[in-house]
Amino acid sequence: MVNEHADAVVVGSGFGGSVAAYRLAAAGLSVVVLERGRPYPPGSFPRTPAQMGTAFWDPKDHLYGMYDVWSFSGCDSVVASGLGGGSLIYANVLLRKDERWFVHEEPLGDGGYESWPVTRAELDPHYDTVERMLGATPYPFDHPAYAHTPKTIAMRDAAMELGLDWRLPPLAISFAPEPGAEPGLGIPIVEPEYGNLHGVPRRTCRLCGECDMGCNDGAKNTLDHTYLSAARHHGADLRTLHEARAVRQRAGGGYEVTYARHDGTPGVAMIDCDRLILAAGTFGTMYLLLRSRSGLPGLSGALGRRFSGNGDVLTFLLRAKDRSRTREIDASQGPVITSAIRLGDRADDPSEIGRGAYIQDGGQPGFIDWVANGIDPRPNLLRPARFFVDLIWALITRDNNMSAELSRLFGDTELSSNSLPLLGMGRDVPDGRLRLRGGKLDVAWSAKASAEHFDRMRATMQRIADVLGAEHAGLPAWLGKRFITVHPLGGAPMGRHPGEGVCDAYGEVFDQPGLFIADGAAMPGPVGPNPSLTIAALADRMATRLLETKPARRGPVERSTGTPTSLSFEEEMAGFLFLGATDPRSTPVKGRSRADRLSFQLTIHIDDVDTFLARPEHLARAEGWVQADSCGGRNRVERGWFNLFVPGGGPGSREMRYRLWFTDGAGQPRTLVGWKDVHDGPATRMWHDTSTLYTRLLRGHLPPQGDDDLPADAGVAGVIGAGTLRIQPMDLAVTLKSFRAQGPNGITALAQFGRFFVGQLWDVYGPG
Repeated sequence: MVNEHADAVVVGSGFGGSVAAYRLAAAGLSVVVLERGRPYPPGSFPRTPAQMGTAFWDPKDHLYGMYDVWSFSGCDSVVASGLGGGSLIYANVLLRKDERWFVHEEPLGDGGYESWPVTRAELDPHYDTVERMLGATPYPFDHPAYAHTPKTIAMRDAAMELGLDWRLPPLAISFAPEPGAEPGLGIPIVEPEYGNLHGVPRRTCRLCGECDMGCNDGAKNTLDHTYLSAARHHGADLRTLHEARAVRQRAGGGYEVTYARHDGTPGVAMIDCDRLILAAGTFGTMYLLLRSRSGLPGLSGALGRRFSGNGDVLTFLLRAKDRSRTREIDASQGPVITSAIRLGDRADDPSEIGRGAYIQDGGQPGFIDWVANGIDPRPNLLRPARFFVDLIWALITRDNNMSAELSRLFGDTELSSNSLPLLGMGRDVPDGRLRLRGGKLDVAWSAKASAEHFDRMRATMQRIADVLGAEHAGLPAWLGKRFITVHPLGGAPMGRHPGEGVCDAYGEVFDQPGLFIADGAAMPGPVGPNPSLTIAALADRMATRLLETKPARRGPVERSTGTPTSLSFEEEMAGFLFLGATDPRSTPVKGRSRADRLSFQLTIHIDDVDTFLARPEHLARAEGWVQADSCGGRNRVERGWFNLFVPGGGPGSREMRYRLWFTDGAGQPRTLVGWKDVHDGPATRMWHDTSTLYTRLLRGHLPPQGDDDLPADAGVAGVIGAGTLRIQPMDLAVTLKSFRAQGPNGITALAQFGRFFVGQLWDVYGPG
């Protein structure tokens, strides 16, 4: 079989995949998008019972619809299948992840940490770009046609009475026919220059509340109307009803994707690519990665970790009225979500009582009121019985007019006309795990660690219900105490090194050059607000990085000659920092009474072992974290250098040098420099010399300056403190076990490195 080839294959067309497809196609790359679902132009979304019956995704039962429902032990989830992914059924909210919610080394209940290797400042330019493309705009509450939306007024008034933070979030909805125009209902939309792939006219929002069922007016600025239309305009090949089944490394570099077609074409096909972007949604991407582990050797052990439901909670306010208790709340008027209440986080302010969250007003189409009116079982049982009695009595009395009896059959409809859904989400604890059981995807997750988060949200929802004179109700009792999420996240989390995550801060999978993850699976924890904007912004940042670098040439077999072999190992050291000292060997530093604890955990990366051994500076990269009491705790190493056995200050001496850039808890740049002094002496000194690191903490980010650990322009005033770190025997054993080689000559590279290390020590401590 002769495979097709593309510069890039994108699996999935949701928020990550569509952004990646557009950016890469616009840059001139050949791009193929594999989307398992079908396209949905305006007017094609299901509405009738017959249409809804086939609107679900389960190919083994010949169902190729839009809703993909997953059920696991303890939680359920609803995701989308179709061109445009989750944007087809999401509620349009485009909120940025709060700045202080990009937590760093936040302890979790399972003994691990939630840590985001990217900051809000790094994402803000990409947030701006995505918001422009998706036409983000708040609900036009100040215009007459929208100013009397009952649920928006009710949420605003309840928040005001309770002293809560209420806001109108940006929405990806066209309320106006073009940017800058006045909003209006049902006005034809002016298409952008890249056109619309469906070729069907669109109209502005009519406030019908059908967003989560697909917008038949095309008022939602979904990904098929925006990024995917732009991607096709630039030449991207969008293939619907094409489902990726497996991926594997290709000999010599790149990847091979096996896919099936759901358009009646039998069998499977393959396509090769230099760059592969997995964006099939959290469940789709994780199922693909877990099934393809044998074809992707070296995947991080973190695969499957850090699953989160983004703290989703759905409740209902039954028989709700406005604050004056005189006006019914019709939740079907408006888009599904118009406003939000923000709950603060301990990361914002230590006085806050929990992890941050958002509560948003919900809605549903008017025809769903028929369903809502059936939730309350007691009158539903009594009304048919009453009607049957009335019918018998009419037959006996020959009363031919049954109008009043039929009217009573519908009841007072309070539940449907006055029902307001509330949608909650926030920073739950990402301690779940995705795995395969019997070849099927499974989630091991419990709400126990997130109980405080869920209790806080429900308590706040109850307070809102009290203001609106409503009954606060959860999901129907027959569902039990289950959790439903529409925002599954994690499983292939970003991290600073393979011990922490599956991919780096740009979404590139560790030890798999050219393989990227661009969907919710890459989240190392909950986003907090609706995740779609953050996923899209990360994908835009990923695309920028991808386009700046050439695809790496590598493969586990039949590798072309000249491809480098890389090596990595981990090292952990701990000790003390004496503030005010400048010489780590001075007498005061040897005491601990006035010293701060100082430690680091690093992963040393040697990108090319041959080059590393050949060059006299023996330079490698250092990644990880530095922890110091005086620097606000644990801080990420932003850039690090490591030199092995460079010439020292005396004849025949060697030094192992470290230089680590980080930013302390007060936002100040710092440099930790250190050296191990390996010099001539008895062999009994070898352990002390190779396990003792003399350190200085410097102000600023200071680059390497030849052989000096302290640049001349730093001066004594630039030194914050000095101290000593040591490695313990048990930590050394961990370091030895951590050595990993990637490349065509891994075993040989490990042996070469070992011979070099031992040889250098022999030169210093051996007889001579």
